[in-house]
Amino acid sequence: MPDDDLSRILAFLGLAERLKREMRHSWLADGRRESVAEHTWMMALMAIALHRRLAHPVDLAHTLKLVVVHDIAEVLVGDIPSFEVSARKAAKARAEAAAMDEIRAMLPEDVGAEIAALWREFEDGATPEARFARALDNLEVQVQHNLADLATWEPLERDLVYTKMDAPSAHDPTLAAFARAVRAQAEEKLAAAGEDVAALRAKHGA
Repeated sequence: MPDDDLSRILAFLGLAERLKREMRHSWLADGRRESVAEHTWMMALMAIALHRRLAHPVDLAHTLKLVVVHDIAEVLVGDIPSFEVSARKAAKARAEAAAMDEIRAMLPEDVGAEIAALWREFEDGATPEARFARALDNLEVQVQHNLADLATWEPLERDLVYTKMDAPSAHDPTLAAFARAVRAQAEEKLAAAGEDVAALRAKHGA
């Protein structure tokens, strides 16, 4: 491998380290905000735990590659909550595509091409592995919310319990069942805090 390739990979890793410091709108059980890298790690662990039970088999190694790179554009763009309404949210897809062009250009050609292709595959969501990874991306959010103090939830996140997980998980019965289990856990948390779970269910036809 040329020395220049090693230098370019090291520079990329220095950039990627930002994901350890980029905070998401999710909180940990100890009251600290979750980083993008921690979100990615939990998704990877979920993939390992769930993949054998899927009705539609996936290549786990390929899924893990998708998981690892799926938020890599956020090293340049930052994390933008899915529910945010703003100019930067409207421009997110374009900004992330531009970020991926920049990331690809800084790497050796073969490495940059692979990472860019994995990121695009996740975004397109057309392969079995991408559909699995995209479901995990949505499921992990609620799993983490269930572990955090309810005081960290935004009011609209009560509604997301019923709207965020189902569509991405609908393609596989195991993922759909897991989404229901995660929802049930969220409802237990809400009910324990005295919130009207029946009203939330009725609002969303659940």
